[in-house]
Amino acid sequence: MVDTRYDHTGRKGVNVWVWVAVIAVVIVGLLFATGFWSADVEEGDLPEVSVKGGELPKVDVDSKEVEVGTKKETIDVPTVGVKDNGED
Repeated sequence: MVDTRYDHTGRKGVNVWVWVAVIAVVIVGLLFATGFWSADVEEGDLPEVSVKGGELPKVDVDSKEVEVGTKKETIDVPTVGVKDNGED
């Protein structure tokens, strides 16, 4: 009988990345808390944007003519045979 209560196959990589992310967040938090890093944010506004209606460009396209049709063709098809090797 196999004891599968402590089978962590395939989960080790996920656990490592979770710990790395947690440690990175803690380090960044400590750097901001100690004043080593600081962020000076001034008040700001979004830029004013005005949009006016427009027109699509006028395009004159001359394309090639495509001809679709059918015609009769004769094709030689090879014949395939099975050779009996004498087994049943």
